Amino acid sequence: MNFLFLESFKFFKNLFIDCDRACPFSFLLLITAIYGHSKKPNPKLSVEIFFRGNQMGKINAVVFDWAGTLIDQGSIAPVVVFKHVFSSENIEVTLDECRAPMGIAKKQHITEMLFSQRIKAKFSEVVSREPDSGDVERMYETFLRINEDVVLEYVVPIPGAVECFSYLRQQNIKIGGTTGYGMKLMSQVLPKAAKLGLEPDTIVCGDELSEARPSPLMMYQNFINLNVYPPETVIKVDDTVPGIQEGVAAGTLTVGLTLSGNAAGLTKDEFDNLSEASLADIHKQLSKPFFDAGADYVLRSISELPSLIDNLQSK
Repeated sequence: MNFLFLESFKFFKNLFIDCDRACPFSFLLLITAIYGHSKKPNPKLSVEIFFRGNQMGKINAVVFDWAGTLIDQGSIAPVVVFKHVFSSENIEVTLDECRAPMGIAKKQHITEMLFSQRIKAKFSEVVSREPDSGDVERMYETFLRINEDVVLEYVVPIPGAVECFSYLRQQNIKIGGTTGYGMKLMSQVLPKAAKLGLEPDTIVCGDELSEARPSPLMMYQNFINLNVYPPETVIKVDDTVPGIQEGVAAGTLTVGLTLSGNAAGLTKDEFDNLSEASLADIHKQLSKPFFDAGADYVLRSISELPSLIDNLQSK
């Protein structure tokens, strides 16, 4: 805790001391963000909404993940890219291996895949040595070369995302974002998404700060950019466990999504072809990892978020 406090203090000091946009309660924000909420007991598994409670009443902002939450149903683009990256090294990887680290910064994602037991052994078999940081850098360069073209093909709003943005605007709720994608890629994604109705007030990318998910630093930057506080009035929405951990670490309310993104890995066609009973069963099974990570609520997709916010703000 002392280490986290000191590191977070240094981060906020650099951001706030000479920043014209510094809010008057920046130090209070720091303390609240670090110590956050007391931990709640494990919720019962069910498709019912689990409520920790929002003492502030008003929701000031919602911070979204992107792939699998707002765009790219099933979070398909990253899987396509990671499979290509490892194939270029003569290593075939499975969908599960591609999805397991999802939610963290992409270079770290490659690192975790490369040094996992099976892939590390396969790499050593192919090149007659163990992988090292130089291999990570080379593979990340491959990732960057092909990622933009692939991701831009999947900038398609998940059903309910555009309507959710419209709802938030009507409610005067600010819209932020965090993503494992880098700034260069998001500079291409954002204009295309805006034309389709998804235009956030701010977004913080995985390569902007010294730490990405599950660290809370990208969330802290959203607080600053949006000028919102305390954390309890902010909701973090994500389809991955690291994204939920990011929100928990920052002290916000957290909402996990089971069916729209990486957890289920369902394309829109696959989703549409499943029965309601099957969807309910998948949702129930996939809820547990989110609750275990500290999620306050677990929904099927972003289409259910406006109703949840209505319920929160009526309390």
